[in-house]
Amino acid sequence: MYKKSMYLFSIVLVLGLACGVASADPFQQDPGPDGIVSMEAENFDENVPNPPHTWIFITDPEGFSGTGAMQSTPTDPGGGAGNDTGYVENSPRLDFEVNFSKSGTHYIWIRGYGQDGNSDSCHAGINGEDVPSAYRFWSFTTSYTWLNVTDSDPPRRTIDVPSAGVHTVNVWMREDACIVDKIVLTTNPDYTPMGEGPEESHRGPRLKAYHPSPDDGELYMDTWASLSWSPGETAVSHDVYFGENFADVNDGTGNVFQGNQGETFYIVGFPGYPYPDGLIPGTTYYWRIDEIEADGATIHKGHIWSFSIPPKTAYYPDPADGAESIDPNVELSWTEGFGTKLHYVYFGDNFDEVNNATGAAPMGSTTYTPGPLKLAKTYYWRVDEFDIIETHKGDVWKFTTQGAVGSPDPANGAVGVKQTQIITWTPGVYADSHQIYFGTDKEAVRNADTGSPEYKGTGDFGAESYDPGKLQWNTTYYWRIDEANNAHPDSPWTGNVWSFTTANFLIVDDFESYNDLDPADPESNRIFNVWLDGYDDPTNGSLVGYDTPPFAEQTIVHGGNQSMPLYYDNSVGYSEATLTLTYPRDWTENGVSTLSIWFRGNFDNASETLYVALDGNAVVTNDNPDAAQVTAWTEWTIDLQAFANQGVNLTNVNTISLGLGNKNNPVAGGLGTMYFDDIRLYAPTQ
Repeated sequence: MYKKSMYLFSIVLVLGLACGVASADPFQQDPGPDGIVSMEAENFDENVPNPPHTWIFITDPEGFSGTGAMQSTPTDPGGGAGNDTGYVENSPRLDFEVNFSKSGTHYIWIRGYGQDGNSDSCHAGINGEDVPSAYRFWSFTTSYTWLNVTDSDPPRRTIDVPSAGVHTVNVWMREDACIVDKIVLTTNPDYTPMGEGPEESHRGPRLKAYHPSPDDGELYMDTWASLSWSPGETAVSHDVYFGENFADVNDGTGNVFQGNQGETFYIVGFPGYPYPDGLIPGTTYYWRIDEIEADGATIHKGHIWSFSIPPKTAYYPDPADGAESIDPNVELSWTEGFGTKLHYVYFGDNFDEVNNATGAAPMGSTTYTPGPLKLAKTYYWRVDEFDIIETHKGDVWKFTTQGAVGSPDPANGAVGVKQTQIITWTPGVYADSHQIYFGTDKEAVRNADTGSPEYKGTGDFGAESYDPGKLQWNTTYYWRIDEANNAHPDSPWTGNVWSFTTANFLIVDDFESYNDLDPADPESNRIFNVWLDGYDDPTNGSLVGYDTPPFAEQTIVHGGNQSMPLYYDNSVGYSEATLTLTYPRDWTENGVSTLSIWFRGNFDNASETLYVALDGNAVVTNDNPDAAQVTAWTEWTIDLQAFANQGVNLTNVNTISLGLGNKNNPVAGGLGTMYFDDIRLYAPTQ
């Protein structure tokens, strides 16, 4: 049965019309071939409201670039003002001043977020005028998305810049609650921004060097390079730093300073220059250009740029090393090592045999088809690269075909895992039982058989879990699950070796274990059935979780994938939710002395006192009377002695409660929504 319906605020409204850049210079268009202008929405030049609508600065949902995003109001999803005509006069507007170095057609991209189909669109224009080709950016999704192509005419969103110089780019609200995060203009019709998009464009004169070549982060296919850059506008000379160590280049230490010069290029990896024997394959190089003004004293420290020379060994395997659920008809491929002419491929189902193999036939292509493979099996492969002079032995990679044991929990490589973790997996296609291997030595687990101490027994099909008992703090554990079926000649099927590392703290609750399963399911673990709220208590105004799945919060999280939303209505006096502890109950284990709770609220929450209580009566309140209105994840740390001083036996703590209001003297108050995550116990740092 679902809990009663309730409205939970999901958007943080922060500082009203805040942000923007007062009296700022215009954004400067990049003079390069793409003509990029990149602007964070919150860094507008002017925010023009049109009551009752306006644009407000927000920091929820997360995933924005910059410091936040801008949302049209009202912010209730589904509002859907839908201004398709007259929006220049009737919609709120954001203005961005841009100093264009290019005129003509510019393709405009907007990164935005839509809570639903009635809050997912906006308009753009230039110089305060509506532009049919920049009309209606719509279908933003519930993750931040770039839009330029739409299903209306014309299909590409463009604006025409009438001349070089300063013009105003405009964004208007079309629907209530639409979120705009970033605006990018480009003269290149083939350019597509990815992720958070390009770095925000500079305002005012460029004082630092820019436009590095090779590009920052580039994989550079040669052993010498002519470094070049565009100079800062006030620079008369340039200090050049170049080396293999990021810290040295950043700090100017070691032998990385290459001198001061007037030219905007510098050669490396060539006789007579730094690294005269050539740049080394498999190495990343860092460089920095400081711009020196005419007085010789004004220095603009540059960005740290880097590029890498590919290794001589094969790299970028496909499937990726450790990949699972691979098609048995897979074609293997890789990127050849630097200078490679021929390849030698070794393939098999035994790591040692593949690692030690020799004598493969040479081949010229960077693909290899091993033939139809068996299901539920792990295979190993190695590619050696020959560059005419010598052969460079490759790493041994592995993958597992479809049908094998999978979905390890904790995930492979997980860190911060609790010390009472029960490990689980999904069965393979052939299994009627599983052989379980567990230990702290990776190679021992990899090579273990049923006679090894790492062998922990057999698990039945349908019971894919293992309880290793209480684990050590801050320790890496390795585990392997082999499928077994005595009726099959290939049994058992050796599984991958997975790992996780336990936390160096105690986890009271990280909210990751809760699910949405029906209560009749024995695996059901709904958050509001564990954290007990005021649903059946008229004196307690709290409600935990959401009315429909997912019941836990999965967007506004501090760590992992879930947090706990707590709605409070203090018209009844106070609101709290209580967890009955199973582990940890000894809050002195390993010398822990500090309780840590991560929380955040909403700007429009009622200001109520935030508190935590142990065993019902020992209460500690947060020092910030406006904690419920804090809009960023905030850690609250409490010395456990504060509870001991109130009579709590820290070796046997029974319950923890999170609440708002005055627990001991309830007074009618307001309402709102809080989020809690990562409740932990820490020992003193050494």
